Amino acid sequence: MRFGILGPLDLRTEDGVPVDPGGPRPRTLLTLLLLAPGRAVSTGRLTEGLYGAEPPAGAANALQSQISRLRRRLAPHAEIEAVPAGYRLAVPPESVDAHHFERMAEQGRAALAAGDHRHAAALLRDALALWRGPALPDLPDARAEATRLEELRLAAVGDRIEADLSLGGGPELVAELRALLAAHPLRERLHGQLMRALHAAGRPAEALTVYEEARRRLADELGADPSPELAALHLELLQGTRADARPRVPVQLTRFVGREEELARIRALLADPGSRLVTLTGPGGAGKTRLAVETAAAHARVCFVELAPLGDGARIPYAVLGALGVREGFRGPATDGTDRLLAALEDRELLLVLDNCEHVVEDAARLCALLLGACPGVRVLATSRESLGITGEVLVPVPPLPPEPATRLFLDRARAVRPDFPGHARVADICAALDGLPLAIELAAARLRTLTPDELADRLDDRFRLLSRGDRSKAPRHRTLRAVVEWSWDLLDEEERELARRLTVFSGGATLEAVEAVCGVPYPEDLLASLVEKSFLEVSEGRYRMLETIRAFAAGTLTDAERLRDAHAGYFLGLAEQAEPRLRGAGQLPWLARLTAEHGNLDTALRRLIRTDPADALRLMAALTWFRRLRGLHGEQLPQARALLAAVGGTPPGELAEEYALCVMSAVTGSGTDPAEADLVARATDVLHGVDRPLRLPFTVVLWSLVGGPRPAVTDHDRLRVQVGDTPWGRALLDLGLAYQELFAGRSADAEAAFARSLAGFRTAGDRWGMANCLDPLAQFADWRGAYDAALPLLDEGLRHVRELDAPEETADLLRSRAVVLLHRRDLGAAVTHFTESAELARVAGATDKVASAWRGLGDTARASGDPARARGHYERALQVCAANWFSAGETVRILVGLGRAAAAEGDTGAARDWFAQAGAHAADSPDVLALADVADALASVAARPDRAAELLGAAVGLRGAPADGDPEVVGTRSLVRGLLSPDVYEKAFEQGRALRSAAVSER
Repeated sequence: MRFGILGPLDLRTEDGVPVDPGGPRPRTLLTLLLLAPGRAVSTGRLTEGLYGAEPPAGAANALQSQISRLRRRLAPHAEIEAVPAGYRLAVPPESVDAHHFERMAEQGRAALAAGDHRHAAALLRDALALWRGPALPDLPDARAEATRLEELRLAAVGDRIEADLSLGGGPELVAELRALLAAHPLRERLHGQLMRALHAAGRPAEALTVYEEARRRLADELGADPSPELAALHLELLQGTRADARPRVPVQLTRFVGREEELARIRALLADPGSRLVTLTGPGGAGKTRLAVETAAAHARVCFVELAPLGDGARIPYAVLGALGVREGFRGPATDGTDRLLAALEDRELLLVLDNCEHVVEDAARLCALLLGACPGVRVLATSRESLGITGEVLVPVPPLPPEPATRLFLDRARAVRPDFPGHARVADICAALDGLPLAIELAAARLRTLTPDELADRLDDRFRLLSRGDRSKAPRHRTLRAVVEWSWDLLDEEERELARRLTVFSGGATLEAVEAVCGVPYPEDLLASLVEKSFLEVSEGRYRMLETIRAFAAGTLTDAERLRDAHAGYFLGLAEQAEPRLRGAGQLPWLARLTAEHGNLDTALRRLIRTDPADALRLMAALTWFRRLRGLHGEQLPQARALLAAVGGTPPGELAEEYALCVMSAVTGSGTDPAEADLVARATDVLHGVDRPLRLPFTVVLWSLVGGPRPAVTDHDRLRVQVGDTPWGRALLDLGLAYQELFAGRSADAEAAFARSLAGFRTAGDRWGMANCLDPLAQFADWRGAYDAALPLLDEGLRHVRELDAPEETADLLRSRAVVLLHRRDLGAAVTHFTESAELARVAGATDKVASAWRGLGDTARASGDPARARGHYERALQVCAANWFSAGETVRILVGLGRAAAAEGDTGAARDWFAQAGAHAADSPDVLALADVADALASVAARPDRAAELLGAAVGLRGAPADGDPEVVGTRSLVRGLLSPDVYEKAFEQGRALRSAAVSER
């Protein structure tokens, strides 16, 4: 008999016939016995369960009567035995759903811990399916047991969601997780899983908002901070990497058949510390990629990188960075992709899958050697037709499928096109003729839509008998695969073959629109669908992709390749130019996503145009420049830009002056240390000075200032006003530049007004980048006034925008700014979390000056908590990494100020004055007057005379253009100095310093 207590009491015989246990008291009695199947339950417990804590007289006799009636109803299926302590229901525990659920949930959790996510998900689903409602509804007083079961149920749901996330789930889990959180709002695991599900669904901004909601709720209701695990997940999402990289593995549309032994061996090798590089080798079509995908499915942290679309091996680091979601900083100089990748992975546990290494094998080998040497937590699984040939590589040849799994694969794929296919005696012969090659088997099985098994077997026999007379020097499996692809190709009609040939010009797949435009085939939907059915194409999320083995074959039959490659380049040039203005407006997110999906095709088009049409190549590179900046990809365009400049020569062609200038900007690192690059920037400056019309690409003025530093004539307002044009975006950009000029001139009121105008303009345009760049300084003004509650919402809005853009450097900036506000309002724990997150994000983005700024913030926080020694360690670390470029001059000043304040906190006023003197010397050479204001405030804190301190405080306000009422240290110094002077003397000295400004600081 089967018993159910996970919901209303349910009894059924082995053949499913329901049994009625009787009224409420028999049901209660049976439930009590079912809680301990096969074990004694005391008469006292049974009596209390039936009648409560104060049973009536005669309760013992009544219990015996209830037991007798229940026995009759259960007979002959189950027996209730009288034992010395009470009564026992003589049934095995597994016959009771609650006990069966606990056992299966435990097995599922064990499978999850072992990394067998598919088995875990299946076990947990079966376990949860046993629940039909709330536990123990027939036993109202068993609240503790019901609560325990409900907790186990919730844990099993969490485990099942964990398994689903690890298997590539995400979007379909969001609604379920939100419902669970509504019922259990303090469960951190659910918050973390919802963050991961939203991130997998392509909704990173919402994922990060969930963390903020969790943090606030935990603080409000429990007075606690998020757990280290949830904080680490938050940090990983902030870094632009996926906390659960499972969705990075390609989704498979068919079942995995066979290869169980190989799969087990590969997983065992990757679990062995001595085999961190495993390479699957074999010819095309042997099933290497599918084996790699199935292997990756068992790993919680995995990044899958498809190398086939890459034009050259130099792009491998950028492809891996892109798959990881790691972006380059917007403002920072272009940095080497390998260095950034090593920095991103040095402390991470990850399985990196490099698929199709054969055409870039040397570059792939070099990168693997570097990663394995510098990143101890990284393991690499590669697929290649040849080995990588480096020390420590373990080779796993992928053999043909044995007869039995080969037959199963054929039947599985055959039933995809003929669901009623019963099998056939000649299937084994067909698989043997195809040498057990999975791709060959799949191509042949797809033909059963139009051929009988006998016809298929006979045609293969005829074809291979003829082919066997050919070149026997080639390996048999290579001959077989070539033969079956050629045979399948011959069975296509001419329209299908022609479209397949033309599709080979695409890199990384194509949309229906692109196929129609480039291939010149109107309404190609039916032909594409036919090629998918015949296993020549794969389709996913609206993109058609050709397997590399088939692509190589089909490309060899293409007769008008040059014309099609020109058409391909022309289409993607048009797409980039169509997208460019939309990247500066409300539609920037979908257009960023579209260009990201076409990254391989855009790269192929640019390489083509550099060789064949440098003028159009200039147009394409220019149109992609803002996309690459927003996506953090500008480092990878360095070699292309330099090749293009070499092709163009020293003079801009035709009317392409600004496109030429943009190419120059893309060809320099922006470090300011290379004389050749300085000459290039000077050349671009001369070109742009000659442009007296609205720029087609107004973001040029932004990149001009980033690459050239302060050199561009930012004071030439008339020319800039003409160049940015009379659009909301252009006017907002001009106001943004003006705002920074006013800020650094100490005119804070004018600066704040200009930032507000710029924000309004960018809001009208819908540009998230522009809005974020205004919200940060506007929050700083609020912080200066001590309006912390006004500053934080501005920063939170900015964070939403930059997270949607996947902009790491801006995210690090805004996190640091938010940390400063939290520090000023004495929320030290949250400030430390934000500074730490900012530092890590900036480190991965390669923005070392921002790393230094975050570490300085940690030093400031340590001082505020009364630990100047620890603060000094943070400052010294920050000073070591502060980049030596014009961006970091002000940061160096502030670090020196921090060191001085730490010395003062330890009572060493002399050392403090020395540090402040160094800071002042650096500030004198910096365009950052705000840094000089910080020096003035610091000097005031250690001034020998109070009137001198008042003068320095006034100089700081004059330099800044506003008092720093939100900075507790400045407020404390001001209060102390006011207490030492009469009001008249203080005001006179203060106003004197305010008038003298920087001179007052230099006259220490």
